[in-house]
Amino acid sequence: MIELRDITFAYTPGQPVFERFNWSVARGETWAVVGASGGGKSTLLMLLSGLRAPTAGHALIDGQIIDRPRPRTGLVLQDYGLLPWATIEQNVALGLKLRNYYGPDGRHAPADHAVGPTMARVDFWLKRLGIDAVRHRFPAQISGGQRQRAAIGRTLVLEPDVLLMDEPFAALDAPTREDLQNLTLELQREQGLTLIMVTHNIEDAVFLGRRILVLGQPPHTQPVVVDNPRAGSEAYRAQPDFYEKCAETRRALLARQLAEG
Repeated sequence: MIELRDITFAYTPGQPVFERFNWSVARGETWAVVGASGGGKSTLLMLLSGLRAPTAGHALIDGQIIDRPRPRTGLVLQDYGLLPWATIEQNVALGLKLRNYYGPDGRHAPADHAVGPTMARVDFWLKRLGIDAVRHRFPAQISGGQRQRAAIGRTLVLEPDVLLMDEPFAALDAPTREDLQNLTLELQREQGLTLIMVTHNIEDAVFLGRRILVLGQPPHTQPVVVDNPRAGSEAYRAQPDFYEKCAETRRALLARQLAEG
């Protein structure tokens, strides 16, 4: 479904973050991208979302080159990206209202997008995500976990097939983080999403990602992947296999950093 072909990208000439980098993701897979700060994790999401363009090579989804944001690619930002002056209900509805403005042109909105009332879908996700009771409050009046649920709802109301998440649980306390991780995986299975989440937290990566892309220090020239087929089960966190996989991922990250350093 997703393919990077000989991607090169640099913010500064001569200092590439990715250099002739190839990587592919199958439909419905759940990936975690792990690495230290400044390692290119968020840059990778920007390339996949169409918010950044490669210097050379191509990023593709379903065989189509990504040359701008794609209507069915959802992006959840680390700082939630909620409008502080809008209610939670208005924030969740925002993307649909923008799509209705453009109409089903296949660029701003999918060709089969139904223009019309949006509140039924907004109501569904407010209830499904457990934030219906705070729908008329503003982001500053609710908890971090509720704000993250609102950010997820604003994305899922657009019916994406690809969900990109940038450090989505970093600012949350441990119980809230685990609750939202479980919810994210439940939604991924329900909606058949292709999920890619970046994180600096190895435990989060091992719990969520059935496959883990390990990024050391740039430039990245080839992917290092840790297979993690047991990811996604609540019981996995308490199993010896979980801690062994965390150790394996740490070794892979250290080896990557040493090789590129």
